[in-house]
Amino acid sequence: MIIEASALRKSFRSRRKRKVTSVDAVRGVDFAVQRGEIFGFLGPNGAGKTTTLRMLATLVRPDDGEATIAGADLRSAPAQVRERIGFVAQAGGTYGQSTARRDLIHQARMYGSPRSTAKSLAEAAIRAFQLEEFADRRISTYSGGQRRRLDVALGVIHSPQVIFLDEPTAGLDPQSRARMWREVRRLRDEGMTIFLTTHYLDEADALCDRISIIDAGLIVAEGTPSDLKREISGDVIIVDLAAPDTAGAPEPATMLEASKILAEQPYVRSCETIDHTLRLYVDSAATAIPQVMRALSNKDIEPGAIESRRPSLDDVFLAKTGRTLAD
Repeated sequence: MIIEASALRKSFRSRRKRKVTSVDAVRGVDFAVQRGEIFGFLGPNGAGKTTTLRMLATLVRPDDGEATIAGADLRSAPAQVRERIGFVAQAGGTYGQSTARRDLIHQARMYGSPRSTAKSLAEAAIRAFQLEEFADRRISTYSGGQRRRLDVALGVIHSPQVIFLDEPTAGLDPQSRARMWREVRRLRDEGMTIFLTTHYLDEADALCDRISIIDAGLIVAEGTPSDLKREISGDVIIVDLAAPDTAGAPEPATMLEASKILAEQPYVRSCETIDHTLRLYVDSAATAIPQVMRALSNKDIEPGAIESRRPSLDDVFLAKTGRTLAD
């Protein structure tokens, strides 16, 4: 394993109206990352993803727990850890009046490369991340996707064994997100280990070899996306109770009655209410959907739409935490 963490904890103190309180951001997490994989930390904002990442990157000292990264101990050898990793913050770290080429050379020099070597490394990074067209323009003129590619290029200029990416595609348009996914996969294929945080379900599903789902500072599930989804057996039926020809939500009493009716059906394993929809977990959607429609019709409840699908990572999150990632 290239990363091993055990019982990592971190709390922060805050003062409000002269009262000091302690917030447990990370409450004892354990995980291991294999060399050469894309490992994802999936969870909502405020779950503890970034705090965990910053502890592993030696930017925040843990209150308790242990970790080793690329063979270096997080507590006793933080300088060795920093030599072996790259870190890309969610907000980035570039200066608008600089250029990609200048920043890349400066970053390589900071890691001890002579000027001639730093120039060669910068040129190689510009080619690898396809920055040629704008490498000598001011960074303030870059698009969000261009700037994010530069952020990652800066993070790997010294060829680290592990790169930490905090929400690498946050705020990017779909085309830029897809391009960033290709860059992450390329780095993995070249032998680098990728540790990324995300709150995008599709990103974790499509990009990560394995994921840990974190909520309220605790890891609630870990495995490959496929394995985690297989834990939720059967099918999912989504019953939308909003009228199809209106934008209005159904009456709360209608939602409550429909939920009660369907939850009592023997073919429904569980029923969750989300906005104006009901999410049903059943063994077979093909068998259950006609029975769902019949049960609602008997109570004069007309759904706007009914659809079925296989379980998703959001269903895994719901099963583990009692709420959806969007919530």
